[in-house]
Amino acid sequence: MSIYLDSAIVAEAQVARELGWVKGITTNPTLLSKSDLSVQTTLEKLAELTTGPVFYQLVASDLDEMLAEGRAAFEILGSQTVLKIPASLVGFQVVACLSPEIPCAVTAIYSAAQAAVSREAGAKYAIAYVNRATRLLGDGVALVRNMASVLAGSTTEILAASIKSPEEAVASLQAGAHHLTLPLEMLQAMTTHELSLQTMNEFAKTGKGILKPIS
Repeated sequence: MSIYLDSAIVAEAQVARELGWVKGITTNPTLLSKSDLSVQTTLEKLAELTTGPVFYQLVASDLDEMLAEGRAAFEILGSQTVLKIPASLVGFQVVACLSPEIPCAVTAIYSAAQAAVSREAGAKYAIAYVNRATRLLGDGVALVRNMASVLAGSTTEILAASIKSPEEAVASLQAGAHHLTLPLEMLQAMTTHELSLQTMNEFAKTGKGILKPIS
């Protein structure tokens, strides 16, 4: 399992790097639009702040343009590249063309059928927007579960995105997601629980350690 930062803000990527357990960065066109830097500069700086993959989503819609955009992204990111390609008829064609040379992730999946095609096209990842699917379909976690059933035994892994709470993140993993991508505030929320803080406060008040002997 890997947990990724879902952001294109360089300062957030720096914070995620300092956490020490975030394994890569996912972006999309909306996130990139929030960066004050050019897309190329943003991607280059993000790649410098992680040793893991950097996901770039294609915005072109024509087959030839999508192929060109994917290869242009690879020129910028090199071996860290994962191309996010929308689940569509032409998108799956792009995955089939590019997956032998560049890792691909099919994004915006809303059915197990699309997950099955992702597998056959050679995608490394199938991305489910969990919370959005709950709002639009009724149960995003069930979507992940259905995708996991279809993809069992294959090399295509499920990346759960659009996560709005730690509970939703865990439910996605329990349903079969292999990886999570989370905004910075959600990464931080995953680390805390009020009872953990209460317990640590009790130890701090009554305990002793190397740097705090009890007088």
